[in-house]
Amino acid sequence: MASERKITYVSLFADESLHPAYEKALETVKDKYFGKHYPMYIGGEEVFSEEGEFEDRSPIDTSILVGYFQRGGRGHIKKAIEEAKKAFESWSSKSWRERVRIIRRAAELIDERKFEIAAVITYEVGKNRMEALAECWEAVDALRYYANIMEENNGYEKDMGPGGPGEKCKMVALPYGVWVVISPFNFPFMLANGMIQGAILTGNTVVFKPTSEAPLSGLMLYQIFRDAGVDAGAINYVTGPGDVFEDEVVTNPDVAGIAFTGSRDVGMRLYRRFTSSQPYPKPILLEMGSKNPTIVTEKADLKKAVLGVIRAAFGYDGQKCSATSRLYVHKNIKARFLEELVRETSALKVGDPRKRDVFMGPVVNKRAFENFKKYIETAKRDGGEILYGGEALSGGEYDKGYYVQPTIITGLKRDHQLFKQELFLPILLVDEFSSLEEALNEANNTEYGLTAGIFSEDRSEIDYFMQKIQFGVVYANRKGGATTGAWPGAQTFVGWKASGATGKGIGGPHYLLTFLREQSRTIVEEE
Repeated sequence: MASERKITYVSLFADESLHPAYEKALETVKDKYFGKHYPMYIGGEEVFSEEGEFEDRSPIDTSILVGYFQRGGRGHIKKAIEEAKKAFESWSSKSWRERVRIIRRAAELIDERKFEIAAVITYEVGKNRMEALAECWEAVDALRYYANIMEENNGYEKDMGPGGPGEKCKMVALPYGVWVVISPFNFPFMLANGMIQGAILTGNTVVFKPTSEAPLSGLMLYQIFRDAGVDAGAINYVTGPGDVFEDEVVTNPDVAGIAFTGSRDVGMRLYRRFTSSQPYPKPILLEMGSKNPTIVTEKADLKKAVLGVIRAAFGYDGQKCSATSRLYVHKNIKARFLEELVRETSALKVGDPRKRDVFMGPVVNKRAFENFKKYIETAKRDGGEILYGGEALSGGEYDKGYYVQPTIITGLKRDHQLFKQELFLPILLVDEFSSLEEALNEANNTEYGLTAGIFSEDRSEIDYFMQKIQFGVVYANRKGGATTGAWPGAQTFVGWKASGATGKGIGGPHYLLTFLREQSRTIVEEE
C-alpha cells in the first residue's frame, strides 16, 4: 500500500482522475465549512470561550474567511488536561490490538475524505494540490505503517531471561499518560497526525493544539480520530494563543509529555521550562527545523541536480523544515549550474495554488511576507547578488494575498546571518567550494542537523558524504527533492543537534518508543 501511495504522489499531475475531485472539493468546502463559528472539544463536549474568537483567513486571498475559532484561555487548557487524565485509565486499558484497529480505521477515513481535507489545507496555508494531497496520503501511510509496527512488536511485549532459577521474566512497554501535541502550519494535517497517532496508538491520551494558521485542518483531524473510535477525552482539541497554552502546559504536573514541531526558539523554550517546572524528568519530543545544505560536486548530473534543488528549495515556498536553504556548488561547474538553475527557476509559476499549473502559492501570512522583504534588503545591503527573484509580488491576484518570488542569492560571506538563520522562505543561498572536504565542513558548520543532500555520480564521493555529514536525514542524487520528501516506512525523519531531541524520528521503526516506558516484570514460579 505504501509503495502505491508514493507512486501516486510522484505521478500526481499525470493522474487525470484526481483533478476533478480536488477541484470539486475546493467548491464543496466553501459551503460546507467556511464562515462558521467553531468550538473547542474538551472531553467530547463543545466548548465556547468567554474570551472570544479569532478569525482564520486564507493567505491566497485574505477576503476569504475560513472560519471563527475559540480563543482558549488557561482554564480551558487545564480542563482539557483534566479530561485527558480522566480518560487515560480507560484508553490505556484497551487492548493494543483494539487501538491498532482504531488507527487503521482512521487511515480509511482520511482516504475517504482526502479531497476535502486537501482543499482545506490549500485554503488555510496556501499549498498547491500536489503538496496538499500528498500530505493526506502521507498521513494515511503513517497510520498504516505504525499499526503494522505495533503488530510486528507484539504491542512491545517481550519474554526475557530468566535472570535466576524459576524466574519468568517479561518486558512490557506502557504509556506515560497525558501528552500535549503542538503542531505547525506547514504540514498542519500530517505532522499533527504523526504526533497524535504516536501517543494514541501506544495508549496515551492527548490534548491537541493546532496551529492558529490552520485550525480547521486540525479540527478535521480531531474528527477523524473521534469518528474512528478514539474515546471522548482521550483526544481533546483546544485553540487559541500559544503563550497562554504554554504557561499551563509546562507547569501542570498532570502533563506526562510534550510533542512539539515548530521553531527552534519556541521548542527550546518549551524544553527549558518543562524540564525545570516538572517534579521529575518527563519526555519531550521536539522537531525544530534546520538550515539544510545540498552539495553539487563536479561529478554531478547537472540536470538531475537542478531539478532536485528547485523542488527542495522552492516546494511549498521553502516553508519546510527540510527545505534546501544552502547550496554548495563546485567552483568548476558553478557558472554552468547556476545558469541552468536560474533558467529553470524562472519557469516556475507563482500564483493562486487552486490553479492546476501553479507551483508556488503564497507564503503563510503577513509576517512571513514582511520577513521576506527584510531578508532581501539585508542580502543586498551586505553585498549579496540576487541571481533571480527577490521581489514581493503585487498587482492583480497578488494584491489579495502574500506572494513572493523564488529567490537565489550568491556573494554573501559564509558566516553571514542568512547562511546561519532558518528563514523558512523561498530563499536559496549559494556558495562555491574546491574540495568535497571543504563542502562538508561548511555543510556541517551549523547548529542544526535535519536534512542534507549531495549530487554526484561518483560512489566514493557519496560514501564520503554519508560518513561525514552530521544530519539525520541524508539523500544522494534525489531529483524528487534534494533534501525533502521523507516518507513513512522509507525515510526516518529525525533531527540531530538543534533539529531534534529524541534521536527517534517519525516514519521510522523506533518512533513509537518515544511514547512508551519499559517495565520489567519478574515472577518466581519455582526455585
